[in-house]
Amino acid sequence: MSTTPKKLKIASWNINSVRFRLELVERFLREEQPDVLCLQETKVINNDFPAGLFRQLGYNFHVIHGQPMHHGVAILSKVPIREDHAHDWQDNGEARHVGALLDCGIRIENVYIPAGGETPDLEANPKFRQKLAFLERMTRWSEKLRQPTVLLGDFNIAPLECDVWNHKALLDVVSHTPVEVDLLTALRQSHDWIDLGRQFVPAPEKLFTWWSYRARDWQASDRGRRLDHVWASPQIASAAKSHRVHRASRSWQKPSDHIPLITEFAF
Repeated sequence: MSTTPKKLKIASWNINSVRFRLELVERFLREEQPDVLCLQETKVINNDFPAGLFRQLGYNFHVIHGQPMHHGVAILSKVPIREDHAHDWQDNGEARHVGALLDCGIRIENVYIPAGGETPDLEANPKFRQKLAFLERMTRWSEKLRQPTVLLGDFNIAPLECDVWNHKALLDVVSHTPVEVDLLTALRQSHDWIDLGRQFVPAPEKLFTWWSYRARDWQASDRGRRLDHVWASPQIASAAKSHRVHRASRSWQKPSDHIPLITEFAF
């Protein structure tokens, strides 16, 4: 890798509408100063993306893949990025992935895996079937990867028993069913991805990134799930020096139901 930076700080956040929560994004960027911010569920077409604020804050490099009102992903960076691309792993035109290459030779792949609907039934729920197909297509892509890559975003799956507030209660709930966990495990094994969340916060410690809006007091009940992830290729995983979640942002005014993940690398 050429022109490798000494340090690289990457943040990932399902923002649940970037325009509605632009003040939260600005606050987060001013407080944390990541080099790269990856957003999911931006819910805006490319031409209406609020690029001006990011440029004011020093994020001059943008890779955006949006659509009206739903889904959408973006990579905003202070460091140069190029060779952007987008995969349609759901094969339906939805904006759920965008990737780019940093000048240092590291790829960033930002993904918003489908939630999968309410019922984990392939026949009764087409959305669940589409989610599983998305994961299978991602796995075929992952098997062929050769470049050092950071794969991150909202995976909409909590794989471990300690990744949910109650394992037994959620076994039949979409995001924690055995079939989803098995497919996510197959994806991870296809490239020997390192799950940086669990590298720095080993199981069985709780590590949640999402709390439902339905909870009256999300902190008191703490019925969370770890749906958001940062994975690294084996050749760069050792460069990761810290990984944490920004739990405080869940209590900000008009919050997303997800919180940011922050990973720092030193080369």
